[in-house]
Amino acid sequence: MSQSNKPDAPNVIARRADHYRDSYANSVQVRMSVWDFFLVFGTMHQDSAQEVKIENFQGIYLSPQQAKALMNVLGHNLAQYEQTFGELALEPHFVPPGGPVN
Repeated sequence: MSQSNKPDAPNVIARRADHYRDSYANSVQVRMSVWDFFLVFGTMHQDSAQEVKIENFQGIYLSPQQAKALMNVLGHNLAQYEQTFGELALEPHFVPPGGPVN
């Protein structure tokens, strides 16, 4: 029996807040502390070989539990995507000077 068919499961109603917006990100930075994870989304532009510009537009704090749930959901969806469209190859990743920020 699925969770939504359980008699004691609450009726979940999802709606978009008035300030909801869709955005595209090709950059995400992750910072963590003992209390939370902080995801900073942005768009990355490279106009020359010497300079990469990242324009951050949204920061989202997640509890460690929600970060793990997000990891599981993304992993499941990426596996389905690759099964449908083929394996994704990652390009070399950009690491900020001085390494990651925690």
